[in-house]
Amino acid sequence: MTEPFQRGRIVTGLDIGTTKICVVAAEVQANGKLRIIGFGQAPSEGLNRGVVTNINAAVESITHAVEECQLKSGVEIDRVYAGIAGHHIQGLNRDGVVAVRGDTITESDIQRVIEAARACNFPDKEILHTLCQEYIVDGQDGVKNPIGMAGKRLEAKVHIILGSVTSAANIVQCCHNAGLHVQNIVLEPLASSLAVLEDEEKELGCILLDIGGGTSDMVIYKNSSIVHTSVLPLGGHQVTNDIAIGLRTTKQEALRVKHEFGIGLLKMIKPGETFSIKGIAGREDRIIDKKLLAEVVEARFREIFELIREDVNRSGFGPSCGAGVVLTGGSSLMRGVDQLAEQVMQMPVRIGRPVRIEGLDALVSSPVYATSVGLVKYGADNDVSMTFSREGNPENIFGNIMENMKKSVKSFFDFF
Repeated sequence: MTEPFQRGRIVTGLDIGTTKICVVAAEVQANGKLRIIGFGQAPSEGLNRGVVTNINAAVESITHAVEECQLKSGVEIDRVYAGIAGHHIQGLNRDGVVAVRGDTITESDIQRVIEAARACNFPDKEILHTLCQEYIVDGQDGVKNPIGMAGKRLEAKVHIILGSVTSAANIVQCCHNAGLHVQNIVLEPLASSLAVLEDEEKELGCILLDIGGGTSDMVIYKNSSIVHTSVLPLGGHQVTNDIAIGLRTTKQEALRVKHEFGIGLLKMIKPGETFSIKGIAGREDRIIDKKLLAEVVEARFREIFELIREDVNRSGFGPSCGAGVVLTGGSSLMRGVDQLAEQVMQMPVRIGRPVRIEGLDALVSSPVYATSVGLVKYGADNDVSMTFSREGNPENIFGNIMENMKKSVKSFFDFF
């Protein structure tokens, strides 16, 4: 395993979300802990449900966020670990089997069994991550590191995460146009889990649900390994749209109302509670009963949690989630959402905030920054020399992505 920590190294995470662009820069200390030295945020333009729809607009948003982070940190940022999400993400579990060539298992045998597990053909997708769950040596399961063990037959159980190569290429292109090298592309809910989950939760089994603006991303852990990944194309944007329609107001006003008065559980509203909403096109302001707002918000969040529950049930891993659900992302901050999730999912629920960080921790300890802090943690623990060079023509980006993803397979197995 490569030495994961290099004291003084600056690592930057770039969360390219539907609602906002977040950049977090951190210094890796000698003990492996991260000291946050700067962060930047800008409204997201040119993205829809995690997918780039306008290169120029997205580049401008990324540039603004990076410039703010550079101003606060005092360091120049030219390399980032970029997050990827969207409805194109797909996870599946695979097995690989090989015969051991010598008397004991070597690194070469591990690489061969990994490649055997990765042997699948999806014309419109490419493998983003290959995450090891366990090895099996001559029928003995639960092996985490088989190197040096005697055996004749080596099996590997892995979780493969697939994504659209076009979406990945567009993210890299946006970063290149903003003057950034992409050191790696990382699945956003995977990054969020690194920031907010405790080791005992991963061991016992839990669901990490990151509710963003355009999507709700989920990963399920069992025995400290990811066993299920899915993306639901619903998030905070849909709640805002529902409020705008239900209260007959603009999306901008609906967003303000959601942030100031939104409650995810109707029974938390006291009788007679009201708020004022701005009139449209010169009309007078209106007084709205908070119960009406809560009905709209609860209905949409209930739908999201019911769909997630159905997905968990289909996966078959629900009974293994002894630690329950960890909610993170900006939408998890709404009062009552965690209680509604617990009611629908029939599991204990807590709000996940970034942990084990120093420096500007008070500013980035919100669930809003879970993904960007997780990207930094990923970069600190996976020091792989696999930068996506911004030199050359855009048409070379596809080749760069595929080549670097292949090079990174060993690092993923070392880390997990």
